[in-house]
Amino acid sequence: MPEGEAFAVISHWDETEPGFEEHVCYEIRNWGDGTLASMLKEEVLVRSQAVVARVVAGETLIVPVRGKVGDLASIYSFNGTGTLIWKLLESPRSVAQLATAVAQAYEVEPAQAERNVTNFVSEMKSAGLVEVPASAAMAGD
Repeated sequence: MPEGEAFAVISHWDETEPGFEEHVCYEIRNWGDGTLASMLKEEVLVRSQAVVARVVAGETLIVPVRGKVGDLASIYSFNGTGTLIWKLLESPRSVAQLATAVAQAYEVEPAQAERNVTNFVSEMKSAGLVEVPASAAMAGD
């Protein structure tokens, strides 16, 4: 990896799937054509209330909660960059704000940070790890 380039990793283990020993790992790097969808760029997101998270040895482990019980068969793990983004999402943030923080923290080009963060946030959203805050959702109704 070139010096100064940042990326985030989501690892997911699902023990309910056959062959669960192998995990799905999303590495968010130089995906896409560099165009940041304006809707996602300005969309405000926050951590989902349906997960619990702990930082262990520099990695953030996230466990979905289903029926008031942690789903230990489905665990997500973030590296340092993913952990930074997760910490920032403690309060509502736009993808643009997250990208700016990543660019500053890892001294990468803003355009590169936008691409990487956009893809990472998109994966988190697909997995249900982030959501639109209730206040923002009601304002759009």
